[in-house]
Amino acid sequence: MAKRHVISLFDLTSEEIRQVFKISAELKSEFLRGVRRPSLNGHVLGLLFEKPSLRTRVSFEAAITHLGGNSMFLGADVGWGSREPVPDFARVISQYVDVVVCRAKTHERVEELAENATCSVINGLTDVAHPCQALTDLFTLQEIAGSLDTARLAYVGDANNVACSLAVASAKLGVPFSIAHPNGYGFQHAFLDRVMEAAPGFELLQTEDPIEAVVDATAVYTDVWASMGQEDERVRRGEAFADYQVNDRIMASAKSDASFLHCLPARRGEEVTPEVIDGPQSAVIQQAENRMHVQKGLLQWLLG
Repeated sequence: MAKRHVISLFDLTSEEIRQVFKISAELKSEFLRGVRRPSLNGHVLGLLFEKPSLRTRVSFEAAITHLGGNSMFLGADVGWGSREPVPDFARVISQYVDVVVCRAKTHERVEELAENATCSVINGLTDVAHPCQALTDLFTLQEIAGSLDTARLAYVGDANNVACSLAVASAKLGVPFSIAHPNGYGFQHAFLDRVMEAAPGFELLQTEDPIEAVVDATAVYTDVWASMGQEDERVRRGEAFADYQVNDRIMASAKSDASFLHCLPARRGEEVTPEVIDGPQSAVIQQAENRMHVQKGLLQWLLG
């Protein structure tokens, strides 16, 4: 069978995402009971990172170890796209590892790697998509709400890589999604067209009013206003997003028991107040923990 890649969530069907969630829930339940089933004994995971990471790197390393496999971190010394061309690199690394998790500065780098690899490639973050994060977020929302059937997700902030992946995940799973952003920081029309083509009838609200976006939300989500690589835009973005901070007023406009989500790292006092992210409605640690469990499910689904 041809190897599957997960470069964006457009690569997975709705049913495949649900399968990953089912496996993830089973593995999480086992883990919490102290069971670490070595179902991927002998498998090797390569971590090819151009950007720094805490959650993605450590959660994937822990995940493959719990499943009985091993991981190796591949730094600049392996010469990906510099010492030798990407096609050669991809074909060679495929002989050594079963999966490559790639965290790259551009989406095209991961696409080129996948086009030439004969092992599975997982996007660990690019400027366009963060599929593992969004899978985790919808899995966490499912845990919080008990079911995704009545859940609603609201996002306040920049329509960045995380927001794009959240929109695709929500569309695939039939979860109404709203986003509030300043003028000029919304989704691109080509992206929206692709989402609607993948999930006709998807309930999506784009607005410049954060209160409107969060009404009836089961969870309110935000991310930093300036992502990695946008540091020189931080002052300008801080001014543009000044009215989009998730605070007590924003949370009060969502459901009374709404949870707060953030992919981390967070800048307290900017996109979210300390009272919200450190308060009783915050689920950010549960969300971060679930990176490991959902990635276990994804690895098991890809390789098992």
